[in-house]
Amino acid sequence: MQTSSTPLIVSKIACIGAGYVGGPTMTVIANKCHDIQVVIYDMNQHRIDEWNSDHLPIYEPGLEELVFERRGKNLHFTTDYAQVVDADIIFLSVNTPTKYYGVGKGRAADLKYIESCARQLRDTIKSGRKIIVEKSTVPIRTSIAVKRILESGDSQAQFDILSNPEFLAEGTAISDLNAPDRVLIGGESDYAIQALSSVYARWVPKENIITTNLWSSELSKLVANCMLAQRISSMNAISALCEKTGADVQQVSYAVGKDTRIGAKFLQASVGFGGSCFQKDILNLVYLAEHYNLPEVAKYFYGIIEINDYQRDRFAKKVIHKLFNTVSNKKICILGFAFKKNTSDTRESSTIYICKSLLEERAQICIYDPKVTENQMRYDLKSLMNDSYGGDFSAISETSPESELVSKNVKVFSDPYEAMADAHAILVLTEWDEFKTYDYQRVFDSMKKPANLFDGRNILDREQLEQIGFEVYQIGKQEKNLADW
Repeated sequence: MQTSSTPLIVSKIACIGAGYVGGPTMTVIANKCHDIQVVIYDMNQHRIDEWNSDHLPIYEPGLEELVFERRGKNLHFTTDYAQVVDADIIFLSVNTPTKYYGVGKGRAADLKYIESCARQLRDTIKSGRKIIVEKSTVPIRTSIAVKRILESGDSQAQFDILSNPEFLAEGTAISDLNAPDRVLIGGESDYAIQALSSVYARWVPKENIITTNLWSSELSKLVANCMLAQRISSMNAISALCEKTGADVQQVSYAVGKDTRIGAKFLQASVGFGGSCFQKDILNLVYLAEHYNLPEVAKYFYGIIEINDYQRDRFAKKVIHKLFNTVSNKKICILGFAFKKNTSDTRESSTIYICKSLLEERAQICIYDPKVTENQMRYDLKSLMNDSYGGDFSAISETSPESELVSKNVKVFSDPYEAMADAHAILVLTEWDEFKTYDYQRVFDSMKKPANLFDGRNILDREQLEQIGFEVYQIGKQEKNLADW
């Protein structure tokens, strides 16, 4: 019989949630620990079918090869909840979106999925000792709520709660998991901490496995994302000043990043940050500060969001102004819809917000992205245009004027050259590497004149483009003719 002093030999791990975190994380564990059976459960049959097919539901470099290598051996994707119950360690990796209703609307994390998982575990696990791991990003002290729910029924099982937040960057998730700079495990049970640590220790150096109490672990995830986003917003704020003064934001970023106290990462100005974590986690932190009556702290962190919104709006207004203050019925080509390169994830992508601003001016939007599907693009645009972004799809009216505007004024292309042909302007909004390789002489020849190119990621050769004949705008760089702006 296993006692609290007997180390747990982990033979099976289960994960509830087959999304951008659960899928890659469990796949890497399965590849590193061939003797451990790894089960990924999701109630969405379509998603599980995709994980079991030749076309995975998410794009992440290196993921496909690992899934195909271990799937059917010690990596399993299922909708059978019974496969979860007998696992030694159970990860909770479900969505925790920002609430769009009720108390905390627009700030607090919606924990209904976490609570539902806890209740289902309580009602189905009746004996034994289970380690429950918070992998989803959750507010501080969520672990207490999970623990209370698990212990509120008639189950005779013993539950140990751990916090093990993810620090993945989409686009590099597999390399991040293979060689993490740290693995953070928060908990109060040495038994549980030792068990989970023993799994990661198969490939992660011991000094990179950090243990804390539960609440420090939960808060560390929010703070990390907040500070990364803060760096981006700082450079985006400076980019506006650079355009007015003649400074070059890339030169400023390089000089500042050479300071070893600062470092070079996350100092690239752009059209704004996106993704599933940054905005959600900052708003969560703002809500916590407000809840504990710390208005100055809340205001400080909310400023990061305000600058991000400002940068998106500023970029859209520059496009409109440069095109003689009207984009009505003008073809605007959008290169890139994902929030960053090497992912198909569009959550909180700046492209969505910039497209909304242009659609409201009745532009004809033509979009190309190498990985994002047309269905996803239209869903995102209709959601935001109907002011229900982040809500249920059922809340979107397909017959509303906003949805009809998307249907009428948005076209999606599989060929980038077709998307750019006859355009009044091209907007580079995702830093896909292929955008650097296009034949821009061919593109210029096919466009309306003057041919405007707005590089929202500063990835293109401005001098070369201007020699071809383009009028080029790049973030944080002075225009040739300031009077135009």
